[in-house]
Amino acid sequence: MSNLAPVPELYVSYESAQKLKVEAGDLLSWDLTPRQICDLELLMNGGFNPLKGFLTEADYDSVVDNMRTADGALWPMPITLDVSEKFADGVEPGTDIALRDQEGVILAILSVTDKWVPNKAREAEKVFGADDEAHPAVNYLHNIAGPVYLGGPITGIQQPVHYDFKARRDTPNELRTFLRKMGWRRIVAFQTRNPLHRAHQELTFRAARESQANLLIHPVVGMTKPGDVDHFTRVRCYEAVLDKYPAATTTMSLLPLAMRMAGPREAVWHGLIRKNYGVTHFIVGRDHAGPGKNSQGEDFYGPYDAQDLFREHEAEMGIEMVPFKHMVYVEERAQYEPADEIADKDKVTILNISGTELRRRLAEGLEIPEWFSFPEVVSELRKTRPPRAKQGFTVFFTGFSGSGKSTIANALMVKLMEAGGRPVTLLDGDIVRKNLSSELGFSKEHRDLNIRRIGYVASEITKNGGIAICAPIAPYAATRRAVRQDVEEYGAFVEIHVATPIEVCEARDRKGLYKLAREGKIKEFTGISDPYDVPENPELRVETENVDVDHCAHQVLLKLEAMGLFSGQS
Repeated sequence: MSNLAPVPELYVSYESAQKLKVEAGDLLSWDLTPRQICDLELLMNGGFNPLKGFLTEADYDSVVDNMRTADGALWPMPITLDVSEKFADGVEPGTDIALRDQEGVILAILSVTDKWVPNKAREAEKVFGADDEAHPAVNYLHNIAGPVYLGGPITGIQQPVHYDFKARRDTPNELRTFLRKMGWRRIVAFQTRNPLHRAHQELTFRAARESQANLLIHPVVGMTKPGDVDHFTRVRCYEAVLDKYPAATTTMSLLPLAMRMAGPREAVWHGLIRKNYGVTHFIVGRDHAGPGKNSQGEDFYGPYDAQDLFREHEAEMGIEMVPFKHMVYVEERAQYEPADEIADKDKVTILNISGTELRRRLAEGLEIPEWFSFPEVVSELRKTRPPRAKQGFTVFFTGFSGSGKSTIANALMVKLMEAGGRPVTLLDGDIVRKNLSSELGFSKEHRDLNIRRIGYVASEITKNGGIAICAPIAPYAATRRAVRQDVEEYGAFVEIHVATPIEVCEARDRKGLYKLAREGKIKEFTGISDPYDVPENPELRVETENVDVDHCAHQVLLKLEAMGLFSGQS
């Protein structure tokens, strides 16, 4: 059967690869980003068939405008190698470059045929439907991706190395071999980037039954949406659910795809990729691969846009769509049913828990009912998301020199250590300057770098369940915002503005710094010769004038309690 015949790969033979590795050592080389590694892996193993490399300019223009390569093949997503201007200056069409992973291992050679500066606003508008940075892929395009694109064919030398879940990772040809060996002829794939709960299981059961097909659970383990559950936790959840399916009817394989969350185009793209993996049917959900709300607070895509676009191209793709039904739990019948097929809606109790509600229940340690999810899945999720009072967090004090930040931070540290339960680390401005940033001066650039270092250490402490207390001056709002983003990936960020007026700080002048600044002996001194961006919406503002330190530290503790991060009983 055609869906199980091998797909073309871009790898050369083992012998040629050994030779090429040596030759490629002398080539100009580009260190791939995590997203580029995902794209390269699927180019080389045939997951992105019919592409033979990163898109040329003509292919790119055609894909952006009408979802087809220049020779007419259906392909909705621009697969491009974005690089920095500096690197692009040293590359001309006609040259070969080595593509390396983040450890420096050469994975492939790109024979550059095209180099161009894309119109990114147009790409955002056409591919994602709007040039709106609330969309994660548009934000990536403008703020992370390089400004120059390189295109050309790829010569694959070796697969990217994965140390995790090796037995669960299959190339398209490995999966086709497995399906052939099992004698499976009709295979329905389920695409997911979230943990599976009972509604998903019911939905996939039905999809397989209606299509009279075997089931492939094919979760994405490349890059997904910022804030998603990490893939290690998700795969452990999938493995727990796999036992709930009848043996020999279902299998799971991991897909190293970097999602773009491009809604309708993404659905078609996912279908083409699954076709390469030997799949005959594909489940497309309501708002499939939708990124959520745009800047105006409305959904980027309509709930059925993805299904409509998929249906339009279904025959050409050679893979059948199974529309995802919205499953809800009917309490009286103790079972899941498609929402639009419940005739007695007014007479029964319909239960549903949204993703937001699930996250809230996990964060606050509330019960997650068995009708909603499997105890094994809930226990995996709870390991990653302990209740807030057991999670790591960062308290970030900011204010003028001499405002009392360090004194309050010290008092807070002692109070938290007295309560016990989590390790507490103080990252005071002076301590950090001595141990982490001794080579830095006080220029704006160096001060920013110092704060970013504090943010990095605080985010690592937070990630590992500890409490980081930071007390730098941190005068610039943009840098504080960047630190907040770093920390909030792993836990709460509590900004405390110590709002002592500059006159009071100068009157205290414990270190004699204001005097030196007034005399011009210290350049760029915050509050005297350099600006301080007053925090607009800190979690707490404390006044220290005529207030004792103990009271200020107590105010912070009360705030932490109100946020659920600390309970006096812990």
